[in-house]
Amino acid sequence: MTVAIIAYGAGNTASVQFALERLGADARVTSDPVQIAEAERVILPGVGAAAYAMGRLDALGLTPVIRAFDRPLLGVCLGQQLLFERSDEGAGADLLGFIPGVVARLDPGPTLPVPHMGWSALSIARDDPLLEGVAPGDHAYFVHSFLCPDGEATLARADYGGPVPAWVRAGNRWGCQFHPERSAAPGARILKNFLELPA
Repeated sequence: MTVAIIAYGAGNTASVQFALERLGADARVTSDPVQIAEAERVILPGVGAAAYAMGRLDALGLTPVIRAFDRPLLGVCLGQQLLFERSDEGAGADLLGFIPGVVARLDPGPTLPVPHMGWSALSIARDDPLLEGVAPGDHAYFVHSFLCPDGEATLARADYGGPVPAWVRAGNRWGCQFHPERSAAPGARILKNFLELPA
């Protein structure tokens, strides 16, 4: 199983690579469009700002490669946000456009800090192969200041002053707002499910 972890200067690539290698995957951190296009799986990681991330993907010639990729693709943290149409971060940015909606600044109310950082319980909205073996109430590790819109693409939610779309899907593209590589047994199970998806 070859997995391309997209390297574009905005990702937590090493921890994702180690987590996949522990599961037996051949995980390669790369910005090579050919390696990404030919991989059996692609992971789009991310920590940072959406506009910067899209600028880097465009500069490296990776945006059309990602849009054309027709096998399982997983966006992690900022990578999930990039699956949507647009972000309000900074002056705003157009994103990959796989899922309708605008990513907005997280506003959990006056009693909760931003970013949302730490462990939160997951509630399952609907079944999906990637959530097999993940139970309602299992915890995942979050670090984010922006919030994806909650809609038909949402598979699971957390609560942080309101619903947080923790897991989304559009066709062969999934996103998790949390970090599965840092989410202990539930995170490892999710990555294992991703590796075992039919191509």
